[in-house]
Amino acid sequence: MRSLLLLCATLSLALSAQAQEASPPPRERPAPVAASEKLKPLPANASTKHRVGEINFTATAGTIRIFELQQGNPLADIAVMSFTRDATNLAQRPVTFVFNGGPGYASAWLNLGALGPWRLRMDEEAAFPSAPPTLTDNRETWLDFTDLVFIDPPSTGYSRILGGDDVRKRFFSVDGDIDVLAATIRRWIEENGRAASPKFIAGESYGGFRTPKIAHALQTDQGFGVNGLVMISPVLDFSRFNARNGLMDHVARLPSYVATVRQLRGEQVSRENLAEIESYARGEFLADLMRGVKDKPALDRLSERVSSLTGLNRDLVQRLAGRIPTQTFLREIHRKEHRIGSSYDATVTGFDPAPFSPRGEADDQMRLGLHAPIISAMVGLYRDKLNWNVEGARYAFLSEQASRSWDWGRGGAEAVSDLRKALALDPKMRVLVVHGLTDVVTPYLETQMVLDQIPDYGAPERVTFKVYTGGHMFYSRDEARTKFRDDARANYK
Repeated sequence: MRSLLLLCATLSLALSAQAQEASPPPRERPAPVAASEKLKPLPANASTKHRVGEINFTATAGTIRIFELQQGNPLADIAVMSFTRDATNLAQRPVTFVFNGGPGYASAWLNLGALGPWRLRMDEEAAFPSAPPTLTDNRETWLDFTDLVFIDPPSTGYSRILGGDDVRKRFFSVDGDIDVLAATIRRWIEENGRAASPKFIAGESYGGFRTPKIAHALQTDQGFGVNGLVMISPVLDFSRFNARNGLMDHVARLPSYVATVRQLRGEQVSRENLAEIESYARGEFLADLMRGVKDKPALDRLSERVSSLTGLNRDLVQRLAGRIPTQTFLREIHRKEHRIGSSYDATVTGFDPAPFSPRGEADDQMRLGLHAPIISAMVGLYRDKLNWNVEGARYAFLSEQASRSWDWGRGGAEAVSDLRKALALDPKMRVLVVHGLTDVVTPYLETQMVLDQIPDYGAPERVTFKVYTGGHMFYSRDEARTKFRDDARANYK
């Protein structure tokens, strides 16, 4: 078994649990749970009937309780929101398990932004805290071709950790996170009689990192095969990129910088018309970076070209040796407007709270600007549509404790090995990987370069790579969301 903790789970009414409502804990360790802080039990699972467009479906909100196998102690109550289409052959009906990333986020981004039956507006004009949290029917919902199960990892959403600090430490780690999520999927399948259904896993960002690891755990530990993965703006290898003194980050981000500048100029941007930029980034640009900062001809060449491509001042590019940090780029291209771009979509801007400060101090508009509307919409969805009213507990859209305490293990965390193993073990499994052009958090070229190092296991079309207009949450744009839905449906068939 791949985990020190062998997990099993059972659907049940959650019992009392201790919770933390204190201020965020220090980075070095989680804050202790106060014995006096008691929350009411989570409600019993609730199912309701709905209709969106031509689709009749059942929504179920509830929990799956995770137990430690040997001692039988309760470890966590995992909040699960499922949508299953009515009057279908369940043995043939696909089911998709969905996660977001962080680590530390609940699954609301993909639920309300792209896949679920109801959608919250998330484009640039709605990315601010006082935007109305109004849900509308989602015409692009994936319920047309798959049932959906949205899972909130421990301490996110309404999910609760019931064990002590040792359990929390385990769940706030790369391997422990995979163990508990794989066990949750297994129990949902067993409790709902879906062993014969085609099974898919979809994850965004760190959730995309999770998907091949969960798939391999299900294949080898939990006893269920996976028919396909959908990896949305994923990070696959934290060691290959983001190195403190590495060069590959600069290569990966350059096409996204250029896509941003061109879009801001009003030009049509696509993967096809960025082909020359990608070729330059992986060729001459990388070669000149490798020659080092003491090679003046190389420094002059790349400074001239990068300045021309990005519109950044040549002297600035020269001083930075052609190596443009993300925050510098996001600030400089919008400096005249005293605004700053979002890392998640560099074309989306917010006011710079300190435009004359040497260091940026802005919250990210595309991410943090949407937190309040999403939280309000999720609380309303649970209470008003699904009749699952959680009293006395805060909906933790982002668990700061999980984010700050995460144990990445020794060395760089990577999911490429798990992807290789899962593909090699099951020749029928298919993978769809998708990105946004103007995302500079997880730039699309980074994933392309990782996938280029993975051989074909059978037919090349088993792994499909798509890039859309937009950023990390490209589905906030109507056109990209529609294309994404259509590509996913084709991959399921």
